[in-house]
Amino acid sequence: MSKLEMLTPQNCAVALIDYQPAMYQGVQSHDRLGVFNNIQIVAKAAKLFKLPTVLTTVAKDSFSGPFMPEVTELFPEHDIVDRTAMNSWLDAGFRKQVAATGRKKFIIAGLWTEACVLFPTLDMLREGYEIYIPADACGDLSLEAHNRAMDRAVQAGAVPITSCQFAFELQQDWARAETYDGMMEILKAHSPYGIQIRFSKWALGEHASEGGSKAA
Repeated sequence: MSKLEMLTPQNCAVALIDYQPAMYQGVQSHDRLGVFNNIQIVAKAAKLFKLPTVLTTVAKDSFSGPFMPEVTELFPEHDIVDRTAMNSWLDAGFRKQVAATGRKKFIIAGLWTEACVLFPTLDMLREGYEIYIPADACGDLSLEAHNRAMDRAVQAGAVPITSCQFAFELQQDWARAETYDGMMEILKAHSPYGIQIRFSKWALGEHASEGGSKAA
């Protein structure tokens, strides 16, 4: 493995942690709607490119509420691991699902950055995993809390990325026709670039494509 190696549909997996109502309520580091959209970019890209994906909640029935349905509906067959530990890695069910992916490159995103993202990141780094954190899809009690958690994760060896960077890295070439339309739908629904996509389709016709005629 190498951090210089691009993320591909064949070499990475995703773990999404605690996107639940109680956890969203504490997010003050980012606009919550931004986090809400960015995690959908990550989840929909994982679905589109068929990446192994692990979902986990904390105290779902007794405190925090269900994982956001906008994500769970993408993975209807998934067994969502519910925990009591802030650190997902302490839960045997989470570790089992991570191991079952067979991947060593993991994208980890969650609420909150300083605990539910950072803690499993540190443990998984120790276990030999490469960790990539889409920082704009995470959130915390304050900007300071989020930034210091990201600093610590990066100092420990994690790689900071963004939600769209993750999706673009998987797509690589707009002429990759099998995922082009799916990528366009993700960007239209959840990113500012969606406005440009709609305009180009209106101005140039539905045949307009960044991938040329191959992807149109």
